[in-house]
This record gives sequence, C-alpha cells and structure tokens, in this order.
Amino acid sequence: MDLRIFTEPQQGASYEDLLRVAKATEDAGYDAFFRSDHYLKMGSATGLPGPTDAWITLAGLARETRRVRLGTLVTAATFRHPSVLAISVAQVDQMSGGRVELGLGSGWYDDEHTAYGLDLPPLKERFDRYAEQLAVVTGLWETPEGETFSFDGEHYKLDGSPGLPKPAQRPRPPVIIGGGGKKRTPALAARYADEFNLPFASPEAAAEQFGRVDDAAREIGRDPKEIIRSAALVVAVGRDEAEVAKRAGVLGREVSELRENGLAGTPSEVVEKIGQWREKTGITRLYLQLLDLSDLDQIELIASEIAPQLD
Repeated sequence: MDLRIFTEPQQGASYEDLLRVAKATEDAGYDAFFRSDHYLKMGSATGLPGPTDAWITLAGLARETRRVRLGTLVTAATFRHPSVLAISVAQVDQMSGGRVELGLGSGWYDDEHTAYGLDLPPLKERFDRYAEQLAVVTGLWETPEGETFSFDGEHYKLDGSPGLPKPAQRPRPPVIIGGGGKKRTPALAARYADEFNLPFASPEAAAEQFGRVDDAAREIGRDPKEIIRSAALVVAVGRDEAEVAKRAGVLGREVSELRENGLAGTPSEVVEKIGQWREKTGITRLYLQLLDLSDLDQIELIASEIAPQLD
C-alpha cells in the first residue's frame, strides 16, 4: 500500500509551509507529496496568505526534494490551455528527474472561477474540453522527437507542434483521473489513466466505480490491471483518544464523523480500516488528506506506526 500525503493549500499556506510538509513527507518515507490545484479557499478558512500556483510550487519542490514523487489531485482543465499545461508539467518532470504525476479533472468550483474570471462552461462542454485536453497533453508528450503533433478538435486545434519539451519519464508521466461519473469518466480513464482515484467516497461506492472503469477498459481491449486503484481520505490519527479528539477539533469536525468518513482513530484502528478498504476495493494507494499543515508530528506518527503494518 503506497501512502501519499495530500494537501489543500488554498485553505491557507505559503510555499515555505508546503516545503516543510514536503520535506517531512520525504524524510518519513512516504511515496509522494501531492497538492490540490485551487485558487480560492473553501468554507470558513481565511485562505491567508493567499493561493499558490500548483505547478510553480511543484517546480520549486522538484529542486528541493530528492526522492518523493510530486503531483496534483487534481489540476482543473479550465485553468490552463492543454499545450501550456503539457509544457509546464514536462519541464517540472525534467526538473525533478522524472518524479511528476499529473492528476487532471474537468474543473468544478464555481466560486473560484467567478472570483478569478475563469470560464466554467456547462457540464457537457466542460467534459468535452476535458476529453480534448487529455488527448492534447498525452499526444504532445508521446510524439517522438523529430515528429510533429496536430489536433483538430472542437475546442482546441494544434497544427504541426514539435511536442517539446519532452518529460523525463517516457513516454510520459503517469496520468491520474478520478471522480464518480458513471459513463464518460470511466471511458476517459480506460483510455488515458495510469491511475484512477476516488476521493472521499465510501468503500462501496468506490468499488462500484472501479468496476465501471474495469468494464470500460475491457471494452477497448485494455487490461484493467494496468490502472492503479487509489482513494483519498482525510486523516486524524492520534496515539490515544485525546490526541484524536484534538486533531479532529483543529479541523472543526467530530471524531465520530471522521471515523465514519475518513481515517480517524488510533494507529490500530486506522490499520484495520485501511485493511477493510483494501479488501472491499482492491486499492493499492492511499492519499492522506492532511488539512493541518503545521502538524508534522502526525506525518511521522502515520509513517512509524501505520505504514509498517501495511506491507
């Protein structure tokens, strides 16, 4: 079971905050450090000192870390032109020595788009654009050097692109797709995804969606086992009940609710719940949503008390 730390810096974090968490993640032996790609806070958080750009952040971390993998969960297709995104991610992959992964979604947060003047089309058009973005980004990366890439879509048109720069990982960095859509999402995952992620779902709902992705893969002649199954869950782990309650309180949530919907409790409780998730869904990777970025102790606690029991 790969354990990855997943952060939500739009809630309030500077680059230095993220750097501390990324280095703690690497030092503790986790597989990866991921961050969301949002420009506006959610809920009652202050959001101060303000948003940090996901790919600028990851470029910095690429030079200040050595081993840990880096990525987004997930970049919104509404934020960047696919050609620009392909260039940015390829460059960060080069800067990191081949440690980048791209989570890409269709975009959804209305207020964020309104606040920053970003276009958020109706759902059908948004998914049409998202599908074209996946085709363009992967197509640019996979075009052999010396050849060109062209694309004639409804929303994006490229003519004779050299498809440069190339990422360090060949033919391309892993692509992560996720979400609960019953038709188009599994179809896109079957075609483009190296990993399919279910964020903040129940094991039962996740198992159903993974099944849809498997069916879609078989329909196009792809082995479903090529697609890694993963989930994302909020964490509030403590050595005893008092520490669990303290961490839940910092998040403004009830311990009982976190036990039901996330990974909350003592290490033994959380190990048992992860085992249930693995048995019910077949996941081999977990993104641990760390909402309190000052809580480096929890990163170490999970690494020392939970990770060794998941082999």
